[in-house]
Amino acid sequence: MPTQREVDEAEIRQQADKIVEALRAKDLDGLKRLYTTDVVSFDVEPPLQHVGVEAKLKNWAKVFTFFQDVNYEVRDLTLTVGDEVAFGHGFGRLSGTLKNGTATSGMWVRATFCFRKIDGNWLIAHDQVSVPFDVASGKGVADLEP
Repeated sequence: MPTQREVDEAEIRQQADKIVEALRAKDLDGLKRLYTTDVVSFDVEPPLQHVGVEAKLKNWAKVFTFFQDVNYEVRDLTLTVGDEVAFGHGFGRLSGTLKNGTATSGMWVRATFCFRKIDGNWLIAHDQVSVPFDVASGKGVADLEP
């Protein structure tokens, strides 16, 4: 019989799978169901923070305007799960075919997810996405792989 922690971790991993599925389907409604209404996102695009689910969805909608076909993958997701709060970190890569027909393999980013259990559902309350940067040049390093 699985413990509650094992059940919760499995549910959170299913939420990560749903992110991938919703992005591939360009399903903003599906994505909206994965975040808290007051999510705070430190995404790779300015500004420094995006507050609220509508702001987060605007970022994904912008992605969909550039891509004809979207692929997303999560690798090495490691989770720490409590009773009502959990966090995880791993790597994500957005890739696909741009509207002009150009295929792009994208770049790997570092991702941190913080979840809250609300009414029995694990929702993303915070995420942070980043790329390393070269201190000497001040430029992001986007060609690293996990």
